Amino acid sequence: MLKTKVYDKIIIAGFGGQGALLVGRMIAHAGLEENKEVSWLPSYGSEMRGGTANCNVIVSDNIVPSPVIQKPNFVVVMNKPSFDKFEKMVEPGGKLIVNSSLIEDKSQRTDIDVYYIPANEIANETGDDRSMNMIFLGAYVALTGSISLESVFTAMENNLTGSKEKYIDSNKLLIQKGYDLMKKI
Repeated sequence: MLKTKVYDKIIIAGFGGQGALLVGRMIAHAGLEENKEVSWLPSYGSEMRGGTANCNVIVSDNIVPSPVIQKPNFVVVMNKPSFDKFEKMVEPGGKLIVNSSLIEDKSQRTDIDVYYIPANEIANETGDDRSMNMIFLGAYVALTGSISLESVFTAMENNLTGSKEKYIDSNKLLIQKGYDLMKKI
Protein backbone atom coordinates (compact mmCIF):
# COMPACT_ATOMS: atom_id res chain seq x y z
CA MET A 1 0.00 0.00 0.00
CA LEU A 2 1.31 3.44 -0.95
CA LYS A 3 1.95 5.90 1.86
CA THR A 4 0.74 9.41 1.10
CA LYS A 5 2.76 11.46 3.57
CA VAL A 6 4.25 14.51 1.90
CA TYR A 7 7.00 16.24 3.81
CA ASP A 8 6.58 19.64 2.29
CA LYS A 9 4.65 21.49 -0.39
CA ILE A 10 6.65 24.68 -0.81
CA ILE A 11 6.23 27.91 -2.74
CA ILE A 12 9.17 30.30 -2.91
CA ALA A 13 8.48 33.67 -4.52
CA GLY A 14 10.11 37.02 -5.21
CA PHE A 15 11.36 39.30 -7.93
CA GLY A 16 13.42 37.81 -10.74
CA GLY A 17 17.04 38.02 -9.67
CA GLN A 18 16.33 37.49 -5.95
CA GLY A 19 17.12 33.78 -6.25
CA ALA A 20 13.74 32.23 -5.45
CA LEU A 21 14.19 29.61 -8.18
CA LEU A 22 17.69 28.75 -6.98
CA VAL A 23 16.43 28.17 -3.43
CA GLY A 24 13.75 25.84 -4.77
CA ARG A 25 16.23 24.01 -6.95
CA MET A 26 18.61 23.51 -4.02
CA ILE A 27 15.77 22.10 -1.88
CA ALA A 28 14.83 19.69 -4.68
CA HIS A 29 18.43 18.61 -5.26
CA ALA A 30 19.01 18.15 -1.52
CA GLY A 31 15.92 15.95 -1.44
CA LEU A 32 17.38 13.89 -4.26
CA GLU A 33 20.62 13.56 -2.27
CA GLU A 34 18.49 11.93 0.45
CA ASN A 35 16.69 9.63 -2.03
CA LYS A 36 13.37 11.43 -1.63
CA GLU A 37 10.82 12.03 -4.32
CA VAL A 38 10.85 15.65 -5.43
CA SER A 39 9.42 18.03 -7.98
CA TRP A 40 10.46 21.55 -8.91
CA LEU A 41 8.22 23.69 -11.09
CA PRO A 42 9.51 27.20 -11.86
CA SER A 43 7.36 30.10 -13.01
CA TYR A 44 8.59 33.52 -14.00
CA GLY A 45 7.39 36.57 -15.85
CA SER A 46 8.71 37.59 -19.23
CA GLU A 47 10.65 40.46 -17.65
CA MET A 48 13.06 38.05 -15.90
CA ARG A 49 15.25 40.23 -13.63
CA GLY A 50 12.84 42.51 -11.79
CA GLY A 51 9.72 40.61 -12.86
CA THR A 52 8.03 38.06 -10.65
CA ALA A 53 9.43 34.59 -10.13
CA ASN A 54 8.27 31.66 -8.04
CA CYS A 55 8.54 27.93 -7.88
CA ASN A 56 6.59 25.02 -6.51
CA VAL A 57 8.72 22.40 -4.76
CA ILE A 58 7.52 19.15 -3.28
CA VAL A 59 9.69 16.93 -1.09
CA SER A 60 8.03 13.61 -0.34
CA ASP A 61 8.75 10.09 0.75
CA ASN A 62 6.51 8.82 -2.07
CA ILE A 63 5.86 9.50 -5.74
CA VAL A 64 4.78 13.08 -6.40
CA PRO A 65 1.60 12.84 -8.51
CA SER A 66 1.61 16.49 -9.63
CA PRO A 67 4.10 19.35 -9.35
CA VAL A 68 1.30 21.92 -8.99
CA ILE A 69 0.60 23.10 -5.44
CA GLN A 70 -2.80 24.49 -4.50
CA LYS A 71 -2.33 24.70 -0.73
CA PRO A 72 1.33 24.94 0.29
CA ASN A 73 2.32 24.16 3.85
CA PHE A 74 5.44 26.29 3.54
CA VAL A 75 5.82 29.63 1.74
CA VAL A 76 8.77 32.01 1.45
CA VAL A 77 7.97 35.50 0.17
CA MET A 78 10.84 37.81 -0.71
CA ASN A 79 8.85 40.84 -1.92
CA LYS A 80 5.50 42.59 -1.36
CA PRO A 81 3.72 41.32 -4.52
CA SER A 82 4.58 37.75 -3.48
CA PHE A 83 3.29 38.39 0.05
CA ASP A 84 0.02 39.73 -1.38
CA LYS A 85 -0.40 36.74 -3.68
CA PHE A 86 0.77 33.77 -1.61
CA GLU A 87 0.08 34.60 2.06
CA LYS A 88 -3.58 33.64 1.67
CA MET A 89 -2.67 30.31 0.04
CA VAL A 90 -0.76 28.85 3.01
CA GLU A 91 -2.74 25.95 4.42
CA PRO A 92 -3.88 26.24 8.05
CA GLY A 93 -1.07 25.07 10.32
CA GLY A 94 1.51 25.97 7.66
CA LYS A 95 4.50 28.27 7.83
CA LEU A 96 5.15 31.61 6.13
CA ILE A 97 8.57 33.27 6.03
CA VAL A 98 8.53 36.96 5.15
CA ASN A 99 11.49 39.07 4.03
CA SER A 100 10.96 41.93 6.48
CA SER A 101 13.72 43.88 4.74
CA LEU A 102 11.35 44.56 1.85
CA ILE A 103 7.89 43.79 3.28
CA GLU A 104 6.51 45.96 6.04
CA ASP A 105 3.08 44.29 6.11
CA LYS A 106 2.25 41.85 8.87
CA SER A 107 0.13 38.78 8.29
CA GLN A 108 -3.32 38.98 9.85
CA ARG A 109 -3.70 35.20 9.81
CA THR A 110 -3.83 33.43 13.14
CA ASP A 111 -3.96 29.90 11.73
CA ILE A 112 -0.35 29.81 10.44
CA ASP A 113 3.11 30.37 11.89
CA VAL A 114 4.74 33.52 10.48
CA TYR A 115 8.44 34.36 10.68
CA TYR A 116 9.83 37.77 9.76
CA ILE A 117 13.46 37.74 8.68
CA PRO A 118 15.44 40.87 7.70
CA ALA A 119 17.31 38.81 5.11
CA ASN A 120 18.81 41.69 3.16
CA GLU A 121 20.34 43.19 6.30
CA ILE A 122 21.71 39.84 7.47
CA ALA A 123 23.22 39.12 4.06
CA ASN A 124 24.62 42.65 3.84
CA GLU A 125 26.56 42.01 7.06
CA THR A 126 28.57 39.46 5.08
CA GLY A 127 29.13 41.92 2.27
CA ASP A 128 26.63 40.72 -0.35
CA ASP A 129 22.90 41.31 0.07
CA ARG A 130 22.29 39.75 -3.36
CA SER A 131 22.66 36.34 -1.69
CA MET A 132 19.91 36.97 0.85
CA ASN A 133 18.00 34.05 -0.66
CA MET A 134 20.39 31.67 1.07
CA ILE A 135 19.14 32.93 4.47
CA PHE A 136 15.72 31.57 3.54
CA LEU A 137 17.17 28.23 2.47
CA GLY A 138 18.79 27.80 5.89
CA ALA A 139 15.59 28.91 7.64
CA TYR A 140 13.57 26.34 5.68
CA VAL A 141 15.93 23.52 6.69
CA ALA A 142 15.79 24.55 10.37
CA LEU A 143 11.99 24.90 10.46
CA THR A 144 11.09 21.69 8.69
CA GLY A 145 13.89 19.18 9.12
CA SER A 146 12.72 17.62 5.83
CA ILE A 147 16.24 17.78 4.44
CA SER A 148 19.60 18.17 6.14
CA LEU A 149 22.11 21.00 5.92
CA GLU A 150 24.67 18.48 4.71
CA SER A 151 22.44 17.55 1.75
CA VAL A 152 21.90 21.23 0.93
CA PHE A 153 25.65 21.86 0.99
CA THR A 154 26.27 18.84 -1.25
CA ALA A 155 23.55 19.96 -3.66
CA MET A 156 25.13 23.40 -3.80
CA GLU A 157 28.60 22.00 -4.49
CA ASN A 158 27.18 19.82 -7.26
CA ASN A 159 25.16 22.61 -8.90
CA LEU A 160 27.23 25.77 -8.52
CA THR A 161 30.03 25.00 -10.91
CA GLY A 162 32.25 26.98 -13.23
CA SER A 163 32.00 30.73 -12.67
CA LYS A 164 29.41 30.23 -9.89
CA GLU A 165 31.70 28.01 -7.82
CA LYS A 166 33.18 31.09 -6.14
CA TYR A 167 29.85 31.68 -4.32
CA ILE A 168 29.73 28.31 -2.55
CA ASP A 169 31.53 29.32 0.66
CA SER A 170 29.64 32.60 1.13
CA ASN A 171 26.34 30.84 0.37
CA LYS A 172 27.09 28.17 2.96
CA LEU A 173 27.77 30.89 5.51
CA LEU A 174 24.42 32.56 4.79
CA ILE A 175 22.56 29.23 4.84
CA GLN A 176 24.09 28.55 8.26
CA LYS A 177 23.05 32.05 9.46
CA GLY A 178 19.44 31.41 8.39
CA TYR A 179 19.50 27.98 10.02
CA ASP A 180 20.92 29.31 13.29
CA LEU A 181 18.45 32.20 13.35
CA MET A 182 15.47 29.85 13.09
CA LYS A 183 16.88 27.50 15.74
CA LYS A 184 16.95 30.45 18.19
CA ILE A 185 13.28 31.34 17.60
